[in-house]
Amino acid sequence: MAETMTSLSLRVAAIALTGVSLWLVAPRSAAQEAHSNQRGLTVVARKYVFEPARLEVNLNDLVKVTLSSPDIAHSFTVDAYRIAKRVGGGQTVTFEFRADQPGTFPVYCNLRQDERCRQMHGELVVHAK
Repeated sequence: MAETMTSLSLRVAAIALTGVSLWLVAPRSAAQEAHSNQRGLTVVARKYVFEPARLEVNLNDLVKVTLSSPDIAHSFTVDAYRIAKRVGGGQTVTFEFRADQPGTFPVYCNLRQDERCRQMHGELVVHAK
C-alpha cells in the first residue's frame, strides 16, 4: 500500500511539473503582447517649446502621452496621426494613440492666442522594428 501511495505521489508530481513547464513555454497572448508594447511619454509645453522636443517610439507601440503646461494654454498637434490635444495653463491632459505609421512627424502648437505659439515645434519619430 505504501508503495502504491509513493508511486501515485510521484505521478501527480510529474503531471504538475509538466503543467508548469508547458505554462512557462506557452506562447504569449495578444493581450500580453500589447501590454509589453506600451510606452509612456511626459511632455511639458511651456514658454513656446516642447520638452522634450523629440519623442521616439517604436512601430505599433501604444503610446500614452501626459501633456502639461505650467504657463498658458498650448496644444500638441500631429497631423499624420490626427492628434490635436489642448491643455490649459496649469493643467495636465493624458491621451493615447497607436504608433502605426513609421517615420518622422512634425509636432506643433496650433493655438494662436500668442504669436510665439507658432514657434513651438517638435517631432515624433516612430521607428520601424
